Amino acid sequence: MAISTKDIKILWANAAGRCAFPDCREKLCASEVRDAAPYTIGEMAHIRGEKPKANRYDRSQTKAERVSYENRILLCPTHHTLIDKRENEGRYSVDVLHTLKVDHEIFVSGQLELLQFVDKAKVARHLFPFMKENYEAFVNFGPHSEIARNNPESDAHGVWLSERLATIIPNNRRMLRVTEANSDLFDPDEQAVLARFGLHVRTYNRWVQDEITYEGVVRFPIEFEALISKLAHGRA
Repeated sequence: MAISTKDIKILWANAAGRCAFPDCREKLCASEVRDAAPYTIGEMAHIRGEKPKANRYDRSQTKAERVSYENRILLCPTHHTLIDKRENEGRYSVDVLHTLKVDHEIFVSGQLELLQFVDKAKVARHLFPFMKENYEAFVNFGPHSEIARNNPESDAHGVWLSERLATIIPNNRRMLRVTEANSDLFDPDEQAVLARFGLHVRTYNRWVQDEITYEGVVRFPIEFEALISKLAHGRA
């Protein structure tokens, strides 16, 4: 039995695609590959071991529990190897790994703090880098990217799935929280654009969590990109 697609999405999204090990937080998918094929390095490590002789194995677990999100922690290869070395079993117990996972997810959530601005141009300048990062992820690794079209055998699709969870979802959440906290700075027509962006983010998140089909996702409003770009570059 393998981990479900839904649990994979939740694990990667909650960890923002970063290694959960303290002081590491390495990004677990390639974003700059140039002439090399894209790849992912994230490993969904078991907290309670997968097999009887593995570290932290718990014979009382069911198969479903063993492969679930609750029994996984997202790590880079180095730290996955570290926690599974036999001599480290005492140091990296089940409780320790659960704590690392929770602490990392709290850290990720903490990056989404509310920010208040004095005018909408400052809001736009704050949002613009996140919007551009999402755009670059889509252009370079999305289903219509040059890599995906020219090299079907590459891991472009895998990188796109990882970038979607590690970059686009966290950035969308950041942008939504900031726009909601500062919506009173915008004109009514602009607020309508922000509302459409918020609907896009919420439905996109629900799709990633397998709560709705892709047909239920409100498409990214190009008016939002135009508004933020205009304000960020000082155009009234």
